[in-house]
Amino acid sequence: MSIDKETVGKIARLARIKVTEDDKEVLAGELTNILTMIEELNAVDTKGVEPMTSVVQMQLHERADEVTDGGIPEKILKNAPEETAGFFVVPKVVE
Repeated sequence: MSIDKETVGKIARLARIKVTEDDKEVLAGELTNILTMIEELNAVDTKGVEPMTSVVQMQLHERADEVTDGGIPEKILKNAPEETAGFFVVPKVVE
């Protein structure tokens, strides 16, 4: 499949990017190369090949979903510029 300058212009307009006339020729060639590579990949026989999410076959460790308070409020409040009664103090935003 070959991409021409007119098609590049349409793609650029849809993507809302500005492309000069000189760049359209270069981009047309690059897009044509990309589509050629995709056509080559489509020619590969993938029957019997299971889809994979990773190149390494492994099972991820799943932990139990437990609700906690974090257990470290003192450490967290050390980051606050100001705290009162175990809470962050922030400036009033509604007047």
